[in-house]
Amino acid sequence: MGGGQGVRRVMTGVLLAGTVAAFAAFPRGAMVHGQQGTGQTPSPFPLSNAIRERGSSVTGAFEGWFYNKDGSVGLLVGYFNRNTKQEFDIPLGPNNRIEPGGPDMGQPTHFMTGRQWGVFVIRVPKDFGTKKLTWTIVSNGQTNAITLHTKPEYIVEPFEDPANKNTPPVLKFAEDGPGFTGPPQTIAATYTATVGMPLTLTMWASDEGPKINVPESGRGRGRGRGGDAAAAAAAAAGFTPPPPLAVVWSLLRGPGAVKFDRARPSIDKDANGKTTATATFSEPGEYILRAQANDSTGEGGGGFQCCWTNAHVKVTVKAPVPSGD
Repeated sequence: MGGGQGVRRVMTGVLLAGTVAAFAAFPRGAMVHGQQGTGQTPSPFPLSNAIRERGSSVTGAFEGWFYNKDGSVGLLVGYFNRNTKQEFDIPLGPNNRIEPGGPDMGQPTHFMTGRQWGVFVIRVPKDFGTKKLTWTIVSNGQTNAITLHTKPEYIVEPFEDPANKNTPPVLKFAEDGPGFTGPPQTIAATYTATVGMPLTLTMWASDEGPKINVPESGRGRGRGRGGDAAAAAAAAAGFTPPPPLAVVWSLLRGPGAVKFDRARPSIDKDANGKTTATATFSEPGEYILRAQANDSTGEGGGGFQCCWTNAHVKVTVKAPVPSGD
């Protein structure tokens, strides 16, 4: 690839990235409802209200579905919180339900701001056929619902990008333990903690798959002639490529608040990708935390459903022992 061609490809990628990001922020197949659940209007995008600091709603996001090795099907689901400064805790029940069969099918009860990709998976049988599930979320008095299904146009490949063979990062919760990659389908690790006492979360992150065609100092799939020129053109256009590998911790479900120290920990390449963070819990009970790893494709794989990893860990938090006991 010549230098000029490399510049053109990256510059085109910069423009397309902005367009993809704008559309990818909206969930696929969303259905917008009125506050009382009436007047349902099909829409490719949930346009019930605008992005603002507070006062907007949350909508589920159907990423698509995929086959598991055992022949069953996984429905990959995220969400979009249109508020930039308002997070939500919505308990399972009338305001946070998946039907039929719910209300609990593993969905979050804590909703971070912005677009969150591939947060959980609903496993359904291979003969699910034309059946459908509906995830309804009520937030700020607004009811939004999405339909989850196995229509052929919604099939995705979250474990490998068929175009470039990129694969998601691998997360381990013991250095010699099993690796977790792609969508979350089980509890990866379990911990116990005490209210008010920091819990150390140690994790090892790695990524060996190909990278997207945005060179890093002339490296990656864009290596070769024109790599440095393309990178310079991207920088001049104001586009900063995502890091080769990044991890972040967040709350998925739980009865109270969680405070993370170094929620986005650094990755020690000299220690096999070791990362360390702490979490402090405000209330006793059962919590599920989400560990997400992105490669150089960035959030949500740049909107193309591969390649990132979400892993869930369970924490049982006990009440503090009263002093004097």
